Amino acid sequence: MTKIAVPRILAPLLAGATYARLLHLLVGWIFAGVVLLVYPGTYRLSLPRILLESAAVDSVLLVLVALIPAARRAEGVQARLLLVPDREQDIAADSSRSHADRWRTALWLIGRVALGSAVGMAIAFGVNAAGELLAGPQGPRYLLLLPVALFGFGWLVVGVGHLQLAMAVRLLGPSPAERLAAAELRAERLLERNRLARELHDSIGHALTVTVLQAGAAREVGDPAFVAKVLEVIEETGRQAMEDLERTLVLLRETPPGANGTATEQPGIDQLPALFDTARAAGSPVEARVEVAAGSLPGVLSRESYRIVQEGVTNALKYAPGEPVEVRIAVRDGQLELSCANRLASNGPRPLAGGPRSSSGGPRSPAGGVRAPAGPGRPSATATRKGGKGLRGIRERAALLGGEAAAGASQDGSGEWVLRVRLPLRLGS
Repeated sequence: MTKIAVPRILAPLLAGATYARLLHLLVGWIFAGVVLLVYPGTYRLSLPRILLESAAVDSVLLVLVALIPAARRAEGVQARLLLVPDREQDIAADSSRSHADRWRTALWLIGRVALGSAVGMAIAFGVNAAGELLAGPQGPRYLLLLPVALFGFGWLVVGVGHLQLAMAVRLLGPSPAERLAAAELRAERLLERNRLARELHDSIGHALTVTVLQAGAAREVGDPAFVAKVLEVIEETGRQAMEDLERTLVLLRETPPGANGTATEQPGIDQLPALFDTARAAGSPVEARVEVAAGSLPGVLSRESYRIVQEGVTNALKYAPGEPVEVRIAVRDGQLELSCANRLASNGPRPLAGGPRSSSGGPRSPAGGVRAPAGPGRPSATATRKGGKGLRGIRERAALLGGEAAAGASQDGSGEWVLRVRLPLRLGS
């Protein structure tokens, strides 16, 4: 179908929102008319007295209605439907929660009825005057002015409709306190989404790194017993990743803790030995010194520390496969200190000291992993590490706990990449 071009000056007169707002205005006029007929009536009363007494009665009734908390919600829903705001959230659809909300609702009701009554009376007097003029002897002449009168009336409705919408946004819109609460809620949701993204990145990224390294080693080593051991490690790593994913999805779905028997507790620092075993199985020996008693850290600090160490070990596996990893965790001066260091070798991989070899001669780790030479699709030992999502996530975790994190090549010339994190114990909760 061909779309008909409408001049800009006529577009508002043909918009559905204009007539929806007119209907909203007429509802207020109808309310005032009903009150007028009940009290004070129109019998033997002057127009000023009728308007004065009916306005007083209208105001009292509207204030009483505004005291009902649900009245604000009803007015908000109606305004959203008929005033057609650009954004629905500009007009609240909640019940009154404070005296300020009730007074704003009362002002809105009075203003709505007054504005609607003015437009309604203008329509009534205008139609009556037009009828008299058209019925008179000069009626055919005035008929030529009818399009101009309708055009002017249409733009009057458009202007009053915009005025009514502005009143609704001002008086029915969220209060400053509500806007602040909404902003805080959005910030909390954003932080929650970022936390979930970090959880997925750390847990799934670690599992995929271990799986890729082990699968590549199994492809290069022909020992069936070794391949079976690698598959066992990959299977266990996949199970752990599935558990982490399920815990994260439980948080994402906002499922109550423990629902349907699903564990929702995130891994803490007590689960680090299993993480180190997984890294050893991937071919990187891990020397860990944890000088923190089990269960001595606050829950959130323990969980975030686990994720930080996990990301550090994952980076070591990704950028320096097969190189030794040193992890240190201790409490000093009221702060939890975490460090993860690994050597970035430049001469290719070397067999692990004392590590057994497979039948094909490939060096194998004590836990069954292997250190295979870098090849197509495998990271080299000299890969340059960049500040990606993992390191950014570590910094975000540390900052949220009031701590600090730093990562980079060691300054003592040892050729090590070192991650250091300091977290205050007093901020854990």
